[in-house]
Amino acid sequence: MDWLNYHHLLYFWVIAREGSIKQAREVLSLSQPALSAQLRALEDAIGEQLFSRVGRKLVLTDVGKVVYRYADEIFSLGRELTNTLKGYGTRHPIRLVVGIAEVVPKMVAYKLLKVAYKQFEHMKIVCWEGRLERLLGELALHTLDIVLTDTPVPPSVSVEAHSHLLGESGVTLFGPEHLASHYRRKFPQSLDGAPFLLPTPNSMLRRGLDEWFRKFEIEPFVVGEFEDGATMQAFAQEGHGLFPGSSVVESEIARQNQVHKVGRMTGLRERFYGVTVERRLKHPAVLAISESAKEEVFR
Repeated sequence: MDWLNYHHLLYFWVIAREGSIKQAREVLSLSQPALSAQLRALEDAIGEQLFSRVGRKLVLTDVGKVVYRYADEIFSLGRELTNTLKGYGTRHPIRLVVGIAEVVPKMVAYKLLKVAYKQFEHMKIVCWEGRLERLLGELALHTLDIVLTDTPVPPSVSVEAHSHLLGESGVTLFGPEHLASHYRRKFPQSLDGAPFLLPTPNSMLRRGLDEWFRKFEIEPFVVGEFEDGATMQAFAQEGHGLFPGSSVVESEIARQNQVHKVGRMTGLRERFYGVTVERRLKHPAVLAISESAKEEVFR
């Protein structure tokens, strides 16, 4: 493809944004056959299918997602240029699309991301959550700007990406008042046989916890295992057991979940990473997050 027809790209962008050719037809004031023909012309020029049909819906293909992302930036810059020339100045928001691995505590993720709102007047953050492997796949397709996780990119994942250490936190043990007051005495030896709500065995935090228990010769009574930290904390609120949390958000965990601190799990650390496709961070919001993490969040 020697050149790109931006009219065709605009029609594709509107179809993807509106979710159907019918809706896009109303926005663009074009007939449905004409719009379908313009879309086919773009697909022929690119040599790839941009949509697949699922039932009555049009769903972006992997290539379609990449093209839509670039189209969105192109037409957003076009609006910014128009506003600037009209004397309105730039009101184009900085857009940051973040993947948050399910093992990352939501409070830690928020603490890392909130700096973007402080530093940029017009800021839009889009958050995706899920398993690390899926998020890394979306990162490789340039759907995401950064993935927040508790581990570097695993060697088993065939994705060209770079892990940037944002910082590390201690681990604090929490529980409902009646359990916290009881197990706080003679901590940590008092924890032998205590009821625990823990992350699932495949998580980095759980591996660290298991080593910590062995080191102090503690045999926990595991009453629940959870992939989602919010569900684990909900069980703790109802008095089912003790649970671990990141020390950097210690006060927030205690306040929001109405639980109490039992003690710091000395020697146990959590690490948090920002994974990008770039070796050197370039996105202004990602740079701000990285700098803030080192200077404020994990100091």
